[in-house]
Amino acid sequence: MDKTEYQELKKQLLTKKKHGYDLLSQEEQTAMEDYCAGYKVFLDASKTERLCAAEAIRLAEAKGYRLYRPGMELKSGDRVYSCNRGKAVMLARIGKKPLDQGIQLAAAHIDSPRLDLKPNPLYEDSELAYFKTHYYGGIRKYQWVTIPLALHGVVALKDGSRVTVRIGEEEGEPRLVITDLLPHLGAAQNKKPLAEAVPGETLNLLLGSRPIGGEEESGRVKLAVMRLLHEKYGIVEDDLTSAELEAVPAVKACDIGLDRSLIGAYGHDDRVCAYAALKALLDLEEAPEKTAVCILADKEEIGSDGVTGMQSAAFDTFVEDLCAGQGVTLRSCFAKSFCLSADVTAAYDPNFPDVFEKRNESQLNYGVGLCKYTGARGKSGASDADAETVAYVRRLFDEAGVIWQISELGKVDAGGGGTVAMFMANRNINTLDAGVPVLSMHAPFETVAKLDCYETYKAMKAVFQAKD
Repeated sequence: MDKTEYQELKKQLLTKKKHGYDLLSQEEQTAMEDYCAGYKVFLDASKTERLCAAEAIRLAEAKGYRLYRPGMELKSGDRVYSCNRGKAVMLARIGKKPLDQGIQLAAAHIDSPRLDLKPNPLYEDSELAYFKTHYYGGIRKYQWVTIPLALHGVVALKDGSRVTVRIGEEEGEPRLVITDLLPHLGAAQNKKPLAEAVPGETLNLLLGSRPIGGEEESGRVKLAVMRLLHEKYGIVEDDLTSAELEAVPAVKACDIGLDRSLIGAYGHDDRVCAYAALKALLDLEEAPEKTAVCILADKEEIGSDGVTGMQSAAFDTFVEDLCAGQGVTLRSCFAKSFCLSADVTAAYDPNFPDVFEKRNESQLNYGVGLCKYTGARGKSGASDADAETVAYVRRLFDEAGVIWQISELGKVDAGGGGTVAMFMANRNINTLDAGVPVLSMHAPFETVAKLDCYETYKAMKAVFQAKD
């Protein structure tokens, strides 16, 4: 065999992973930058699941989507959405084919790791006022100390009204912080395992230090803080028991790297996929062949339980109502449906090579990452898509010119993680995980590549525009 024959055979039979920038045209690079500019605006407006749901609805209504009501008469091309308790959103673009032919679905989540206030959060210690917190999701606690934090959420009052709280997000507003030990006194702390060096009960938000009243009074700083909250929001301490207040990093999304090829922000997991799915649906110019559905769910970071999580019946109810309008059963619809479980994956980090299996990891700038299965160790908690489903997605993406890669989440025994995929698969929906590779996942400041963000958007659009 001569060299030419060898090279031709190698090209035909072996896989060669190509860098995304070697495949992306200059025109697409311009489109990528425009897309990512919009994504950064979306991130800054979507620091919590409530804010994200509201922003998604705002964008959808600007594109002609209207609130769905059961029994509403719908035709091909119609655009509708439903909001589940202000924390999850389901949107549908009605297709040309009836629902007994299934739906094309992208499912992402819009909650992110954060610090929630405890039910009785406010206290004073040593003439300093604090909020007690309870961390939400899989955080590395040491990453949340000594960084500026903002507070977002709602306080529900007994009369049924609701007060929106927003502190520390705008320029000139005060921020909150969690303090840490100085290195001069941290010798004992330094000897502790990383997971134990910052106990959860020390993640207390510093609120203030200026007292009011006479020096003979107690709790003067706590009262001063509560007075400020009352003046701004009209609430009293008891109202905090029915509040949902979340501390999140007070940072804006920004370009990272001298070449501006990356985006740094809080909440890429999983709003980077949520935006891709939402934007792809909103950008459909004509009615798709099959009804296209985007679901932005809550509670994935803690197991997808609860009324706004992916295990809730809310999604089934939404699709069942659509089916009822066509005289179709939900089970027959689901049986012919496909779902792209749109969630992030770990990007290979050369600073920590020991936990990755390099031949089977996603890399930055190689496109959207497919995961046949997630889970942990022996695929625990994974839906494990069948070979036919993976082949279907390969074909869809290749025909649409999507740059993609396939990977796992670290070495087999190193850990692992889950997505909403198994909850969609449990509904008898063919499901595959796909999403953006992320550096520093679950940190208060995560990093993604612009190219991967854009290719994930293209991937979602390919799913919605599928002919079969």
